[in-house]
Amino acid sequence: MIALVKRLSAPLRSRKAQLALAVRVTVAAFSALVVALALHLMLPLWAVLTSLIVTQMSVGRSLKTTRDYLFGTVGGAIYGATITVLIPHSGEAGLLALLVLAIAPLAFIAAINPSLNAATVTAVIVLLVPTMHHANPLDSAIDRVLEVLVGAVCGLLASFFVLPSRAHSQLRVSAARTLELLAAVLTELLAGLTRGRDNDALHTLQDGIGVAMVGLNTTGAEAERERAAHLSSGPDTGPLLRTTLRLRHDLVMIGRAAVVPLPADLQARLAAPLARVSETMAAYLRAIAEALRTGVGAPAIWPVQTALQAYAAEVAAVRAEGLIRGLPGDVAERFFALGFSLEQMRQNLRDLERCVAEWAEAAASISAATDD
Repeated sequence: MIALVKRLSAPLRSRKAQLALAVRVTVAAFSALVVALALHLMLPLWAVLTSLIVTQMSVGRSLKTTRDYLFGTVGGAIYGATITVLIPHSGEAGLLALLVLAIAPLAFIAAINPSLNAATVTAVIVLLVPTMHHANPLDSAIDRVLEVLVGAVCGLLASFFVLPSRAHSQLRVSAARTLELLAAVLTELLAGLTRGRDNDALHTLQDGIGVAMVGLNTTGAEAERERAAHLSSGPDTGPLLRTTLRLRHDLVMIGRAAVVPLPADLQARLAAPLARVSETMAAYLRAIAEALRTGVGAPAIWPVQTALQAYAAEVAAVRAEGLIRGLPGDVAERFFALGFSLEQMRQNLRDLERCVAEWAEAAASISAATDD
């Protein structure tokens, strides 16, 4: 029985962040409905829906969503109430004309600035609810703002106090996942220099990296928003994000250099050093990823430097023996570009080492402060 429970709970343990979000959303919606009913708001539904919208995966994302939704709601309520009061209408034709006037300008503004999407919806509600409930347009606008305010406050409080999730911790996990994808692509690219490339596998990995980078940048912006609001004391996310992006650019350059395998005579000389470079760099990227997840210090980079030195020494020997002179121009160009790209990647790995060390120091400081 215990074994069965463990087996069933294993998938849930791997989804702790998602479970925490589900709990936060439930608490936010429940509290929003209770407060809206206690205040006798006209449409408690909008308080509940707002709480669902603003309760996000991280505190930083909740802050941005709340800000955008409140700005859009207040702007839409003011505009909707203004045109309803200033432009008298009667009958269905007048209502339809006013509806067009309410939607068209706000939809245009929302297309320019998507953070104001709520304005269009709010204006329509302010316009139509009085016709259904025989209410005053100004009262409808005030009720709409109060409903959204109640939902936003309940959502924010749930984000802050109910199993809170900080974007900084999410960023560590996202960066680790991205670095592991980079390690897989690096292995595939360097292996292609001796056996040819598996383009289908590469395309799948590259697509995964693209999605991961978008998510990483989004989480980084949320983490910086938390730091600006003094809700997080983590390090600046910029160096880690920029270094990860540069590593991806290094792989793009390596990919261009590894379009076709090396000539047979160069493969015989460079296959072993390249395999060692691939093994140590990929292992280092995975070790760095694990260090980010756990908050420990960066692993030693000397195996990467040793492997690159051995590769550079073998390249120098190949050049001294004149094996490069007879190569076609495009092949020689790719050969030298490979060496340059690997050297660039070594420098970026050094930068990554410093970033991870900084994050480990910050994690240790936070842990010490918590213990005290």
